[in-house]
Amino acid sequence: MKKLPSMKDVAIKAGVSKTAVSLALRNDPQISEKRKKQILKIAKSMGYVRNPKIGELMSQMRGAASGNHHGIIGIVNCNQDSTALRAHPTIPNYVEGCKRRAKSLGYHVDTFWLYEPNLSSERWIGILESRGISGLVLVGMMKQNKIPDFFMPVVEQFPSAVTGVRTRRPALSFASVDHHILTLRTFEKAIELGYKRPGLALESTIDQLVEHRFIAAYQIGQQLIPPENRLQPFLDVDAAKEDMNLFQNWLEKEKPDVIFTLYNIVDKWVQGLGYKVPDDIGLIQLEWRSYRPHWAGMNQHNDICGEAAVDMLINMIYNGEKGFPEYPRATLIGSSWIDGETIRYDLKK
Repeated sequence: MKKLPSMKDVAIKAGVSKTAVSLALRNDPQISEKRKKQILKIAKSMGYVRNPKIGELMSQMRGAASGNHHGIIGIVNCNQDSTALRAHPTIPNYVEGCKRRAKSLGYHVDTFWLYEPNLSSERWIGILESRGISGLVLVGMMKQNKIPDFFMPVVEQFPSAVTGVRTRRPALSFASVDHHILTLRTFEKAIELGYKRPGLALESTIDQLVEHRFIAAYQIGQQLIPPENRLQPFLDVDAAKEDMNLFQNWLEKEKPDVIFTLYNIVDKWVQGLGYKVPDDIGLIQLEWRSYRPHWAGMNQHNDICGEAAVDMLINMIYNGEKGFPEYPRATLIGSSWIDGETIRYDLKK
């Protein structure tokens, strides 16, 4: 198939800039009538066809600052909890970023719950079309990362991006924190502080949800320390909520001097077993949260992940992309270290 000429090709042929070509195609008064006719004639002779969606996108991006309304984005709560968009410990941060970015680009936001009872795929599509939804951001997949069968036709009909985790079978483009680098930098920080035996307390299903990036980075980090200080991770947090002996046995066997975790309850377990935090054992949150500021840990910047997902979605909308991409894109957001009271800073003194 013959490749269609681009705006750059027209600019080269006409001996002008791409900006001049763009102005001519938009019939902008900034360019003279003579030059505009010349450019349009060359563009026509080359068979150039302007992508109307791209033009519309650029127009909307220019108009966003003026407060114009350009469309509606749907945020779909994919968590089993219908209140997760406002009540979950982390999901509201993604939503905040989505809304902030959408507003800055002149879009309104409407919210939906994936598991709303008695909604078939046909009904979903009808509702979204009637509300004028241009595309969807899926958020809140905390227990599984697969699109339910009943929602497949919806994703085929509407441009969709995910924030938080990567979906599998089928895969969609997504924006999330870089869990691998986050964990590796946490390990490096612990070593820098003087800790010798870093441990990891995690639920295995969470690690599976992020393609085992927590465990992979933890194992790589252990190459930084002597073999005798390399510990087996504890991956049964959910089971330990019913039987704390599981955690106690791991703690007594592995003897970590600092623990990386996602869970507040680990602090309760450690202190309940008679250890002092941080004097005896340090604790580092792999997902630092502002409502528990005394913890040391890594800020995942989930709101920025939400912003990135909206950027991906709008790009898809105006490129006419929908359905399941052959090559899903990933935008990974960096994390940053937050000092706190759950670790010691005097180990190297």
